Amino acid sequence: METTYDSRLVDTRPAWGAVFSMALCVAVLIASEFMPVSLLSPIAADLAITEGQTGQAISISGAFAVLTSLLVAGLTRRIDRRIVVTGFTLLLIVSGLAVTFAPNYALLMVGRALLGVAIGGFWSMSTSIVMRLVSQDMVPKGLAMLNAGNAIAATIAAPLGSLLGAYVGWRGAFFLVVPLGLLALVWQWISLPPLPPRNRAASANALSLLGRRPVAMGMASILLFFMGQFALFTYLRPFLETVTGVGIPVLSAMLLAMGLAGVAGTWCIGRLLRTRLFSILIVIPLAMAVLATELIAFSAAPVAVSLLLVAWGFFGTAAPVGWGTWLSRVLPDDAEAGGGLQVATIQFAITGGAAIGGMLFDRIGWSGAFAFGAVLLCGSSVLAVAAWRTTEG
Repeated sequence: METTYDSRLVDTRPAWGAVFSMALCVAVLIASEFMPVSLLSPIAADLAITEGQTGQAISISGAFAVLTSLLVAGLTRRIDRRIVVTGFTLLLIVSGLAVTFAPNYALLMVGRALLGVAIGGFWSMSTSIVMRLVSQDMVPKGLAMLNAGNAIAATIAAPLGSLLGAYVGWRGAFFLVVPLGLLALVWQWISLPPLPPRNRAASANALSLLGRRPVAMGMASILLFFMGQFALFTYLRPFLETVTGVGIPVLSAMLLAMGLAGVAGTWCIGRLLRTRLFSILIVIPLAMAVLATELIAFSAAPVAVSLLLVAWGFFGTAAPVGWGTWLSRVLPDDAEAGGGLQVATIQFAITGGAAIGGMLFDRIGWSGAFAFGAVLLCGSSVLAVAAWRTTEG
């Protein structure tokens, strides 16, 4: 028998404190995910393993994030969403402790796998929970707040990890996750209202949603967008060092400026999503495809490259907010399973884009990876048009 949702169980006023608590958790999750990038060498030396083995600590978290995102809606469908999301935050803390005190490679990988579960589960639930915390017209603003946490963390994770690693060691850098995670956990427990399960008839199998044409077109556009973005973004550092010819200080400043532009883009574009959703989803990948080709054309000009990367950050970081808003509209009663499918698609796309881009980078050169990214981004725009037509039709 289906459970009836009683609106009296939840305060109908916007719960912005709860949204901010989730944004903090997102920032800690993303920082934890990317921190090993700048700590590979000290981790490998301390645990007596190769840097290649250490790099798998990033791969395993991504793999478990994909698996969890596909299963979480079905496995937790009878549990209060407040308990589910705080449970994933607790898992983040356990992961931080496991990695900090890992005596060997095996426990390090266990800790990173737990982080992947937390990332996949938390992100999958985020859109549907924001939809219940704020009114429909405020959903883009709520999702923009979450993505701002993502943008900030992605910007500072690597340089902060490197800085902390130099002063307190790699274990001290990872331990920083624990108090921040505890703060997010307490804040969530205080600010999140009870969120009893809704619509038990919703899809337990996230993949079954691909049978709906608008969903299939949208997910295909998301797949090509993130594949194209990370086919280029993953290899920015070697491009900037060897082709543009900038040193570490300038490179760091460029990446920081790109990250800050992403925060600004998230805020600016988020304000337009209520009335211009599909226009934005169509234009963003086209704009980024143009920027990718311009990077190829002006690769040896540091000032031009800097400006192009600022624009890349402005558009690229805002795109997930747009697709999160799209999800809230196309699957209002199935947002949890849809969120899981979206997270799985994004994680798979990031892995695929980085892998194929890497092969092109090695065999053809950096321009091959960048051109491949531009082509995929154009394809994403075309599929966004198809998603728009099937949704509106």
